[in-house]
Parts: sequence; structure tokens; C-alpha cells
Amino acid sequence: MQASGHLRKLKTELKSPVKYTLIVGERNIALNSLLGKKIKFVFQNIINCINCGRETNKSFSQGYCFPCMRSLAECDICMVSPEKCHYHEGSCRQPTWGEEFCFRDHYIYLANTSGLKVGITRNGNIPYRWIDQGATQALPIFRVSNRLLSGKVEVLFKQFVADKTNWRTMLKGNAENISLSEQRDVMLTQAGKDLSALKIDSHDIEILSNEKTIEISYPVDTFPEKVTSLNFDKQEEIDGVLHGIKGQYLILSTGVLNIRKFSGYKVKFFY
Repeated sequence: MQASGHLRKLKTELKSPVKYTLIVGERNIALNSLLGKKIKFVFQNIINCINCGRETNKSFSQGYCFPCMRSLAECDICMVSPEKCHYHEGSCRQPTWGEEFCFRDHYIYLANTSGLKVGITRNGNIPYRWIDQGATQALPIFRVSNRLLSGKVEVLFKQFVADKTNWRTMLKGNAENISLSEQRDVMLTQAGKDLSALKIDSHDIEILSNEKTIEISYPVDTFPEKVTSLNFDKQEEIDGVLHGIKGQYLILSTGVLNIRKFSGYKVKFFY
């Protein structure tokens, strides 16, 4: 069987294991059922911006053309570093977008990906954010009222724990389980004075002391001993036996393919 069209990020559903769907154009293809089978992608040398549809020679920020990357608020640096939000300075690229997406509840969380990390996500992105990062455990620890505040709180915790995932380590296997609630309590003690110094109004922040750790499993038959990254910009054809799916990565017998990175790439998919 085959499908043809533009790739989008993998669609996920929190099941045990996570249920994955590959989007190719108008087709939604159940990936879990393809474990142990050979699949093949053929890049058609066409890339279209996932926002405006413009054809582009190079993709930016996981699927955008250069003009959209430069103009859209969702591609601004504050999306990666929320503590750099500049809406209050009157320089937001798209104030209406900022009002809709940045002035809503955000959550600071601990996750176990390649090890312990801290992160943030908007209300509505749970648990998808954790799945996209390949987390096997996750625990919300704060609810805050806006994105800028979430960034300020995250920065405090980055003094004590990483905020990045080592994707190669994550793809080599599952990290050992961690008591995230114990780590939360330790970090609250460590950051107590700094949190107080922020002078946050009580209605703008809530400690989520009663949340339970979410356990996440992935459809993986075999993890690679060595992680080799596959790239449509370097090879038009990518094939191999599907050994697993974790985060936004397909684990193939020939290497690993980050599907989200190639959003907007037009391919033929054979399965």
C-alpha cells in the first residue's frame, strides 16, 4: 500500500503503549500495526510551508518558510525561551495570537526523558508535549496564569535540573524510573527563596502538590545501540524495518527519522 502527500507531526494518543498515527497528505496511517514491517519514504523534492503553503527550498522551525518564520509569533524566540516574552513591551509579532495562546494557564512539569528535566507547556498540550519529548514519566508541579510567568519559574528550576532532552540517549532506551514527587519536594525547598522573591500573586500561581505521576510507554520492539539520524535533505529515499516509535521519531533498522522536523515535506510512503 502507499500514500502520497505532505508530512505533518505524528498524531498521538495516550494509550499503553502510545497510539501513533502518521499523517501523509489526507491519509491517516496507524503506525503501531506496522511494527516489524518494512516501510519506505520517497521525498518528492517539494517543501511547502505548513502555515501559508508557499513552496520553499528550505524549511525553518519544523515546517515554516523563511517569511513566516520571521513574522509569526509562534516562531519567535519566546516560544523556546518563554522568559523572553515581550508582549508587555508592545512588540509582540501578533498581539491577538499572543492574547489567545500566551495568556492562558501554563504548567511547569518534571519529566523523565533521557533523565530528569523541567519543562513548561500550555493548558491543552498535556500529555502530548510529554509524548513528543519521549518522556516515560511526567508530573505537573505548578500551574501559572501566563507564559511569561511560566518562563520565570522554569528558569529558577533550571538551576537544579536540566531543561533539555538528550534525544540520542532517549532513543537508546528508557531511563530508570525516578520518584518525581520526591524530586519536586527537593526542588521546592531549593528554590523556595527565589520563588518568594518573584512576589507572584497567589491567584497567578498554584503548587500542584496532589498530582500523580503519569507513566508513559511506547511501541518499541528494539532500541538502537547506535543512533543514526536519517535526513530527507541528504537522501531522497529512506526505508527500513520499523522497530519502534518514541517521541516524534521512527526507529528504523537503518536509523531514526524525526517526522516533526520534516513537516511540510512532500513524500510517497510505502507500507
